[in-house]
Amino acid sequence: MQGGYRDDAAPQGGANPDAYALWHWHLMDVFVYFSHYLVTLPPPCWTNAAHLHGVKVLGTFITEWEKGAEICREMFATKDSAQMYAERLAELAAALGFDGWLINIEAKLDHQFIDNLKEFVNHLTKRMHAAVPGSLVIWYDAVTVNGNLSWQNKLSKYNKPFFDLCDGLFVNYTWKEKYPQDSAAAAGDRKYDVYMGIDVFGRKTYGGGQWNTNVALDLLKKDDISTAIFAPGWIYETNQLPDFQSAQNRWWGLVENSWGVLQSYPKELPFYSDFNQGHGYQVCYGGLQVSSDPWNNISCQSFQPMLKYTGDEVQTPVQTSIKLTTSETFKDEQFSGGGSVTVKGSLEQNVIFSEQLFNGGLYMEDGSVLLFYSVNADANCVVGLSLDLSSRNKGNTSILIANDIAAFHRKKQNGMYSSYVQSDKVAPQGPDNQNWVLYQATVQSSASYTLTGINIVCTLKTTGEVNTESEEDGSSEANGNRSLPYHASLCHVSIRNSNDDKLFPPAKSWMTEGWYISWSKNSNTSKLLSLKVSWKLNTSRQASFMKYNVYVEKLTVDSNAKASRNFLGVASVEAFYVSNLQIPDEVTSLKFIIQPCGHDGSRQELEECPKLFLVPVDHSVTLI
Repeated sequence: MQGGYRDDAAPQGGANPDAYALWHWHLMDVFVYFSHYLVTLPPPCWTNAAHLHGVKVLGTFITEWEKGAEICREMFATKDSAQMYAERLAELAAALGFDGWLINIEAKLDHQFIDNLKEFVNHLTKRMHAAVPGSLVIWYDAVTVNGNLSWQNKLSKYNKPFFDLCDGLFVNYTWKEKYPQDSAAAAGDRKYDVYMGIDVFGRKTYGGGQWNTNVALDLLKKDDISTAIFAPGWIYETNQLPDFQSAQNRWWGLVENSWGVLQSYPKELPFYSDFNQGHGYQVCYGGLQVSSDPWNNISCQSFQPMLKYTGDEVQTPVQTSIKLTTSETFKDEQFSGGGSVTVKGSLEQNVIFSEQLFNGGLYMEDGSVLLFYSVNADANCVVGLSLDLSSRNKGNTSILIANDIAAFHRKKQNGMYSSYVQSDKVAPQGPDNQNWVLYQATVQSSASYTLTGINIVCTLKTTGEVNTESEEDGSSEANGNRSLPYHASLCHVSIRNSNDDKLFPPAKSWMTEGWYISWSKNSNTSKLLSLKVSWKLNTSRQASFMKYNVYVEKLTVDSNAKASRNFLGVASVEAFYVSNLQIPDEVTSLKFIIQPCGHDGSRQELEECPKLFLVPVDHSVTLI
């Protein structure tokens, strides 16, 4: 990416709230992490976020120009060496949890190496399929079966021998209008394995790329063949106006309009989203701010809402967007994670505004589900959720869930909901003055239905004045056409089966350890500490948690002094690295707290979490 905007290199994230990120996962099937190194391993954060959304992740193996040719001569000198290198690549992917490779040989080769190159592709594909079910090996359209570096820009007899040995072809991006049809014909029943390249920078690409990327997409959709979009980071790298967030939504809106939605979620319970994009200006949990520091960590992404971009179309009365909250300007607007879905504009008194958040594919079960959501709204604004359900035998139905049911009953579109479920306020755990309100509802479910959509639903509170002459069309409020300001935020949605009680293992069930402990002098009044903190269950139970929050408390001799608790970060595995943590000399011991977080967004109480105690300088470690 641009030769190295590498905020994603650190597995535990960094401190750049403006770091590059993707959140339109519902518009893609495969994500390739590309660079010009010989072997490019996808950083864990990208693999974590993509897999959460059902998207496969590929690394890149590339050899270029004369240096690349030299490497190829060594690798493909014999059949055995070709197989050996293929096995090493397959082992890397399996060990690091990603789904395969893009193979890009951009170097001229003597014909004597071609058979072993083909064996490399064939062996890698077979080994990947055996090691990682559903994995992919994709060949890039560069070197030909004759050893020439000659980009074909379509599937042809010169690159098809490689295509026949792997899972697909990434066609170079300077193709002509008829080439997609030619490629589809050559591929036969494998036409969807041909990915016609589009360079977003527009370098000799059909349609010009950039803000005209949809020109190529529309043609490929019509020709019924797959596409590979190269360098969507163009938006970020070229600082497209007015800002990255807006420009990224606008550009991916072009993709959605051309290609449609490819992923659906939720597909299973529990389901949780706090709309976290993997960067932000503060961190909050349950309405409490635990860190005021800016941050980035794509591993922290939760399921991303499928908001449609409407900025270039006729303006709607209200706009829905992801709001990244800052500690200065939106301090009260965050309940959990790094952002919220904010609806702002004006609404007519009699109107219900609704927008889909998630396009689901969840097969329901007989029984009931618990639904939680948090809202921050102006006094006259009401926010609810609706669930779209589909049944082959019973048709479609929609359930509205809200605390103020009356606000929706007497509106024009109230007939669009088959039933209403009252949600109840949950006693707040945060400070009394927080503006967030947490709601809970119980929804009866049936095994004959599939959850196909989750929507945010907004309206204005009823005034209590009734216009009896307008009851026939369902609009019963006086002055119902009057528009009033609307501003509300939804910060999280959590759904789980009612019988799925989350019981966290007690602290004594965990074994915690400190590794590679290093102390150094920082100043006359403090030290610096670096170490690896690890933890695992010491029972037969397997740990299955979405993530772990890591805190540290600095304890002193003064028993009356309240220990300062600092949020260190988030771990996606059972280990966390602490680097150069400043420890004042008056601190006599440290308490590291590891907080397991459930897949429904629940968190273990800090007092009940596993802990690691460490005494400064003498390196003695106590396990709790």
